[in-house]
Amino acid sequence: MTTAALASYSLVAVYSAMAIYLFAFIAYTLDLARRSALATAVNTPVAEVVSTAGVGKLASAGGTVVLERPAAPAEPVTRRNNPFARVAFALTVLGFVLHVGGDVLRGVAAHRVPWANMFEFSLTASAIIVGVFIFVQIWQPLMFLGAYITGFVLIVLGFGTVGFYVDVVPLPPALQSYWLVIHVFVATLGTAFFAVGAGLSIVQLLQTRREHGGLPSLKFMQTFPDSVKLENLAYRVVVVGFVFWTFTLMAGAIWAEHAWGRYWGWDTKEVWTFIIWTIFAGYIHARATRGWRGSRSAWLALVGFAAVMFNFTVVNLYFHGLHAYSGL
Repeated sequence: MTTAALASYSLVAVYSAMAIYLFAFIAYTLDLARRSALATAVNTPVAEVVSTAGVGKLASAGGTVVLERPAAPAEPVTRRNNPFARVAFALTVLGFVLHVGGDVLRGVAAHRVPWANMFEFSLTASAIIVGVFIFVQIWQPLMFLGAYITGFVLIVLGFGTVGFYVDVVPLPPALQSYWLVIHVFVATLGTAFFAVGAGLSIVQLLQTRREHGGLPSLKFMQTFPDSVKLENLAYRVVVVGFVFWTFTLMAGAIWAEHAWGRYWGWDTKEVWTFIIWTIFAGYIHARATRGWRGSRSAWLALVGFAAVMFNFTVVNLYFHGLHAYSGL
């Protein structure tokens, strides 16, 4: 099979994955609507009529007493008791399979790993984001992030296929190294965990505001974990991403020494990679030693992820340097 045919099949698989992610996104939003209905039902008092005939002084009134009690707490919303969540998760897994298939076909067509330019990086990184989301369900049910994950991945794939697509081309000399496999793949892992952590931080900020009497219309958030648990989950996810990003920084320095004869050269991409590392190091340090909890830690995590996205888009496209090939 020719390179062009494999690249074409890769695009078909990616577009198919995008269509399935779209349906998954719709199912996740329906899940949120069901959560709102469930929260409304839980908070609606249940009228209970109690007869008072023949009971002391109450009996003399010859009437009844109407008592109101809250409805019993509903069972937590999971894939098992929510058809929308089951459908959405199944569609996410199916989309992920096609997504990975398209990524692999791109690599087979290029006879190398499929993350040598912005299109391929967006393809691989978004697949890993979905993979991390699916995997963490084993550790912690985070189905409430489904709409965020699928929506974010759709945007990344949309921009990647429309704005950054390039035909399969040979690697520049600087990329013809096994460090391409190590350095960039670990960077995508770090990016994926930062993306999930950012989603948890956004939900944490919304939950904090709701707990203080705001956002009364977002009733579905009553079925989410409280803000403290969300903050702890975000912290753990970000720490994993930080470990991968630390290795990314180290591997990049080693690769730079192999390719250009120096570990550090103040190239724009290198500087921004270090800035991202510093932001998340500050986030971890401030939370652990300075008591930065609550909204401040959430905002700092979001600033870090914004720096990641700035590094991927603006730095790649508008700053020239030794990493200019990443914008191909």
